[in-house]
Amino acid sequence: MTPVDPCPCGLASAYITCCGRYHAGDPAPDAEALMRSRYSAYVKQLPDYLLASWHPDTRPETLSLDEPAGQRTRWLGLTVHEHIRSDADHAEVRFTARYRIGGGSAVKMKEHSRFVRAHDRWFYLDALP
Repeated sequence: MTPVDPCPCGLASAYITCCGRYHAGDPAPDAEALMRSRYSAYVKQLPDYLLASWHPDTRPETLSLDEPAGQRTRWLGLTVHEHIRSDADHAEVRFTARYRIGGGSAVKMKEHSRFVRAHDRWFYLDALP
């Protein structure tokens, strides 16, 4: 990877200055940045980051991104529709992530996620139904 590789999150920035800095330990400044960094973590296969950025009350004990041969998920893009900050420590992000598994058809995953800030860091809490 070079310093000019584009960030998978869809912003017109290099990975290293966009989501890469959050993956390296910098705190995301808001829920949208955290959500974009989590999408990029799926693209880059970073389960430790996904777990660390997931609120302890709702995160699973483990997270495996290992996939059977021929069933690899290929992430195709991210669209953020809305970022709502309800107060200093709570926010929601509505987005669509596109992906393909193996040679299958492209899928659109729409999600309305909730985020909470604790100890000066944003965390993914859960997805609304």
